[in-house]
Amino acid sequence: MSGILAIRVTPRAAKPGIGGWRTGPDGREELEIRVAEAPTDGAANAAVVTLLAKALGVSRSQLSIISGAASRHKRIAIPFELQEARARLSK
Repeated sequence: MSGILAIRVTPRAAKPGIGGWRTGPDGREELEIRVAEAPTDGAANAAVVTLLAKALGVSRSQLSIISGAASRHKRIAIPFELQEARARLSK
């Protein structure tokens, strides 16, 4: 089983980390993620994948950005259902 995780990224954040859940512009819930890297040359995207992989307990290769590579609002393919992701992130 696999799922899709919606996220909102804040690049150049003073305090990188994973925030809470919020309602996105399309009305869906999305996870807030803050990274220190600037959104240039894919640095912020790489930081997002690294941070999220660590938080979910999976390898970076198991995650992929399926939409929003050039946007703050991204959709990430994850190797399990969204409920499992929520459980792993709440630990």
